[in-house]
Amino acid sequence: MGKPTGFMEYERLDRGYQPVSDRVVHYREFLVSLSDSDLSTQGARCMDCGIPYCHEGCPVDNLIPDWNDLVYRGDWQAALEVLHATNNFPEFTGRICPAPCEAACTLNLHDAPVTIKTIECAIIDKAWEQGRVQPQISRHKTRKQVAVVGSGPAGLAAAQQLARAGHSATIYERQDRIGGLLRYGIPDFKLDKRLIDRRMAQMRAEGVEFRTNCHVGIAPPARKLVEDYDAVVLAGGSEQPRDLDVPGRDLKGVHFAMDFLRSNSKRVQGVHVPDAEFISAEGKQVVVIGGGDTGSDCIGTANRHGAKTVTQLEILPKPPEQENKGLTWPDWPNKLRTSSSQEEGCERKWSVLTKEFIDDGKGQVKALNCIQVDWTRDDTGNWRVSEVPGTEFSLEADLVTLAMGFVHPVREGMIQELGVERDGRGNVKTPTEGPDAYHTSLPGVFAAGDMRRGQSLVVWAIREGRQCARTVDEWLMGRSDLVG
Repeated sequence: MGKPTGFMEYERLDRGYQPVSDRVVHYREFLVSLSDSDLSTQGARCMDCGIPYCHEGCPVDNLIPDWNDLVYRGDWQAALEVLHATNNFPEFTGRICPAPCEAACTLNLHDAPVTIKTIECAIIDKAWEQGRVQPQISRHKTRKQVAVVGSGPAGLAAAQQLARAGHSATIYERQDRIGGLLRYGIPDFKLDKRLIDRRMAQMRAEGVEFRTNCHVGIAPPARKLVEDYDAVVLAGGSEQPRDLDVPGRDLKGVHFAMDFLRSNSKRVQGVHVPDAEFISAEGKQVVVIGGGDTGSDCIGTANRHGAKTVTQLEILPKPPEQENKGLTWPDWPNKLRTSSSQEEGCERKWSVLTKEFIDDGKGQVKALNCIQVDWTRDDTGNWRVSEVPGTEFSLEADLVTLAMGFVHPVREGMIQELGVERDGRGNVKTPTEGPDAYHTSLPGVFAAGDMRRGQSLVVWAIREGRQCARTVDEWLMGRSDLVG
């Protein structure tokens, strides 16, 4: 720690945003970065905690105090090396991670945590700008071949680590471009896709092969990969969306959130989407059902389309403005958060259950019938939801997006064909510790990321991809020097 009194001398300062009126007219990133001087000062705020609780909050095991100190001292190269020691893609996490590390920061006891996420992003952005991110090409080749199914952060991390261990890694992606939900699921205004492209260039130089438009389990058959490769990693994510089984669900204008986001992202990125398949919010009354990140992405996208109104519904009660630190810290707290997309304009409603979608007489949705709900605990301590009589109301809507999360991986195709064991939630079942960590019920077939653990964060996906790669390396070679 470079400045023991820094946390007492300097106030917290974080990145800003372009004004709403400027940013809603484009799909580019709109973060306003801090200067090197400000970043150094923010690094100086990192305390000598004794127990760095930020480590507890960070799933990818970032060595946060170390690179905070190095940025304070101006040693950006050493900071990059420390950052890359645990995280293959800090430019992703530095933009889209919710930063549980900051929630766990000791200074968050006073609502002024170190700006960890901003410093992380600055380290890697500066390194790319200065040409200091180079391929790490293995000096030896094992002649072992590994297929990785899925090109989200778990698959990318696993493939990169395996290539650096000397294996031949091939990524199979069913979409036309690499990146998984990073590519088409997260809007460009939150994550510039050039960040994915330059990592792909680095990985190609390291020996990773990319194959797109390959829906494993259909073409090619999953069993062919098991036969042709020495090991297979399943990292296809958790893509089965949670549906809303109410009358009118099949009306035109009611879509899964990912269909709405994907059609928009493809057009933004120059991929042809026929007008008949494009889902536009222009001039429409939009209702987003679901209060998470995907719902926020729908809000930001709808506002950029020029929606007439945007309303977001959440079935859970409104969180408190401020958490009780004594009860929650250093864990991730339930508190009211407002995303940049929500700031751009939407009405938010909590404790709302959608009962029915109303037909305009032509097969198009025109409204929702809703009711307020109440949450209480039963005698066993479990939460129960009940409708509140007399609180029924209607909302006009021309477009509804269902952003209620994902329940499990898509079973049809690869998972059914392979017949791998699944857990009670429908995810691919593997242990996470011991010699069989990340190993499925089939020999030589492994799983990592959301396909194994369920819907989660990009940091968890990167962690699992790295740890899975180490297990695969050990299984193939009897030992591994990879850091999980």
